[in-house]
Formats: sequence, C-alpha cells, structure tokens
Amino acid sequence: QLQASGGGSVQAGGSLRLSCAASATFAQYHMGWFRQTPGKEREFVGVITWRDGKKDYGDSVRGRFTISRDNAKNTMYLQMNSLKPEDTAVYLCAVRANSRPTPIVRAPSDYDYWGRGTLVTVSS
Repeated sequence: QLQASGGGSVQAGGSLRLSCAASATFAQYHMGWFRQTPGKEREFVGVITWRDGKKDYGDSVRGRFTISRDNAKNTMYLQMNSLKPEDTAVYLCAVRANSRPTPIVRAPSDYDYWGRGTLVTVSS
C-alpha cells in the first residue's frame, strides 16, 4: 500500500512537506509524485530512484520542490516551497518496479501502483 499525507491549506509563498509511506512490498521501487486537478490530466511532479536516489522534476516545480526518501522507513517526501495558487491539487504518489529498464519516467502509465492522494490548497 501507498499512503500520501501532509496536505493542507497554505498561503502563497508558504511551504508544506508531504510524505508517502509505502509498505515493505515496495521497498525497492522507484517512487514518484504526481498531482491532479479536476478536468486536467495527471501532472508529473517528480521522481526519485531506489538505489542511487537520482531525481527528476516537472518543469513547473523545478527549483521550488525537493524530493527525498528514507529507504529504511520506505517513505518518500516532497518538500514544497514558494507555493503558488496554481500548485493547488491532489498530490498522489506512485511506484515503478526497479526491474523495468528506465528508472526515471514521467508518464503516469509507466507507474505500477498508486496511492490515495492528499489535497494541497494554496490561497493567494
């Protein structure tokens, strides 16, 4: 199972830290963050690989958001700074098996399992 948490309401310019707790089943999976708003496609936020912690970010969050993970706790984090109203969305975490050839991918269809999201609301 995957469970995202840490969402809430914040004013523009503020910060939030999201967590994604994974069961032991996903201990060696690459982990990613996505976000979704009504009527829009799921947007790639970022990904972190399992073994070496390589990262990639979506263009709209690069420089403001930081992904990290604690493999001992099977938990991934998303530190979100300088939040903007357009960051308002449900944030979801997903995992991709490390047996697949390309660890860093951006398409939602390339991820194997998804957790329930957490809502982030940024007011102006």
